[in-house]
Amino acid sequence: MFAQRPEARAPGAAQVEVFVDGRSVQVPEGASAAAAVLLAGLPAIRSTPVKGSPRLPYCMMGVCFDCLAEIDGVANRQSCMVTVAPGMRIVPQQGARRARPEMVGEGA
Repeated sequence: MFAQRPEARAPGAAQVEVFVDGRSVQVPEGASAAAAVLLAGLPAIRSTPVKGSPRLPYCMMGVCFDCLAEIDGVANRQSCMVTVAPGMRIVPQQGARRARPEMVGEGA
């Protein structure tokens, strides 16, 4: 459903190559990492910690947290709030992940 079709690209729009679960995906410059996930056609970007239910980006505005993914080695990133960059690596997140210490406030 979200496969990128040639007619979906704006003529002359700059494209950025990112890697979603190891797959090269061309996305419009300025798009979110969540958009790249949808364009890649993955069945899920994360699974829930309790039941392992598959999830894909849903609200696309940072409210629902269904788009959590590991982006460039950092877990628990809201992919809808991250703008793609050339060479970005987006990996599905399975269950709960601890944030890296530098990503959490002191004393947390």
